Amino acid sequence: MKPMNERSGPADSATVDPVTLEIISNALRSITDETFVALMRSAYSTNIKERRDHSTAIMDAGGRLVVQAAQALPIHIASMSGLIACLLDKYGGDVREGDLFIANDPHTAGGTHLPDINYAMPVFVEGTLFGFTANLAHHADVGGMAPGSMAGGMSEIFQEGLRIPVVRLFREGELQRDVMDLLLLNVRVPEERRGDHYAQIAACRLGARRLREVVAHYSAGVIRTAFDEIITRTERRLRDAIAGVPDGEYTFEDVMDGDGVETTDVPIRLEVTIAGDRAHFDFAGTSPQVEGNVNVTMNATQAAVCYALKAMLDPEVPNNQGVLAVADIDAAPGTLLNARFPAPVASRAHTCQRIIDVVLGAFSKALPGKVIGAANGANTTAVFSGVDPRSGKGYLYLETLGGGMGARAAKDGKDGVQVHITNTSNLPVEAIEQEYPLRVEEYSLIEDSGGAGRHRGGLGLRRVVRPVGHDCTFNGVGERFRHRPWGVFGGEPGAPGRFLLRDAGGAETKLPDKCGEHRLARTEAVVIETPGAGGYGPPGERDPALVAADRDGMKFTEAFIARYYGEVDLSLRGGDDEREERDAAGASG
Repeated sequence: MKPMNERSGPADSATVDPVTLEIISNALRSITDETFVALMRSAYSTNIKERRDHSTAIMDAGGRLVVQAAQALPIHIASMSGLIACLLDKYGGDVREGDLFIANDPHTAGGTHLPDINYAMPVFVEGTLFGFTANLAHHADVGGMAPGSMAGGMSEIFQEGLRIPVVRLFREGELQRDVMDLLLLNVRVPEERRGDHYAQIAACRLGARRLREVVAHYSAGVIRTAFDEIITRTERRLRDAIAGVPDGEYTFEDVMDGDGVETTDVPIRLEVTIAGDRAHFDFAGTSPQVEGNVNVTMNATQAAVCYALKAMLDPEVPNNQGVLAVADIDAAPGTLLNARFPAPVASRAHTCQRIIDVVLGAFSKALPGKVIGAANGANTTAVFSGVDPRSGKGYLYLETLGGGMGARAAKDGKDGVQVHITNTSNLPVEAIEQEYPLRVEEYSLIEDSGGAGRHRGGLGLRRVVRPVGHDCTFNGVGERFRHRPWGVFGGEPGAPGRFLLRDAGGAETKLPDKCGEHRLARTEAVVIETPGAGGYGPPGERDPALVAADRDGMKFTEAFIARYYGEVDLSLRGGDDEREERDAAGASG
């Protein structure tokens, strides 16, 4: 076998013309998209097969991310890159054809939180390591002190579930059964976990087979050159976009609700310095790491910052190593955004969403037309678990729900969606009620939850869930439940979220924002309300026709409209086309 990074002569001097590069780039993207769908369709858990909380990618032999699937989650770019770096560091040249590696630990294996389990399979061409196919899936449970492994109140990584260092699950094609037994022994609902593991294994193998087919068609040298070009051109394109931002220093700060243990009002402070095509992000003044599980490792902070840059400056640029290369980030070790062992990190997505809001807030002074009002700023998590009375077997339903998207310079924010770094769907009611002994009594948008403005913020979601024929447990984690999503340029803030307990008589009491295990009787229901989002521009500048449409669509009450918009001519109804017809008629008259 040749050494890992040895490349053979003439092939490495291959050049790739722009047309061929585009074809190869699309071929590689097709591989990641196909493996994404294959993983989704063969997974057992609703969190993967319905909500699509997974990602697939191709990495080169040095561990650089070359292609990520189009439907994948931006936050997963950090974990997959981190896994390969740790794999190469740990195993060096001891990587063989047929091996398959697995990991999840944020402190030793490049992960960002334990439920995201990473897989990587080396791909060999003519005996030489050529690259890796990788995927990541959020498992609905990885053990620990609370069902779903995501509850509030956890204060160290050991409480959050099974920590997996980079280990070889398959050795030259042979399953290391004792490793799989260990993985399944430490989780709830092991049959479902086994199915999700096998789906990830199959997706890695499919990706490796497809990558070898592309290499066989073009040659290893051409594809290696294409890898380099894809990454280099992405970085160059983003740096050109950064160069278009006015040079200067831009600051912003925001506050998280709390860590779910003792600390409240957790600050995140940022100073951005733009100098030519360089962007430097300094998080000095941000909170030290906290006892609760909203801490973030540095690779997740990097993913959040780079996502925000990409979204503002060039959203069509592909996700690869070039995106990660453009931002210089300073976050001191031992702080909220660069947490050290044994910091708990299960709710890191909430903090990543807030990092993005802070980056957008800073850039609002430089790029007012490119930013949006604060989005729901959360990844509202709800977990119901118990024993299904129909089968006598345990079940676990985990979901992270969307909310409002911030208003834009030219459009309203979207209602009830996942935002920014999470790219999953909301779980359909039919899927919940078919798979779990739960009834969804309401699934709706929340009136008046979007911040008023020239363009209004998106609305949050309400979901009311009741156990059927049994008692169960509930735990949940929310953010922007105390600090509302702010508006920009005179826009109003959106409404906060909340968890409520509804008793048999319909009376409601508030549950903690970061709720540990709560026993839920069959006569009770949990009301989950996610935050709305901030508006853009002064409410007085809103088109009266849009106000009327919001009222007619029952998204906003008369009282809300009167408070923020005053007297509105409700005869002005209709969408953009009708308004354009009225404007044209007025001009011709």
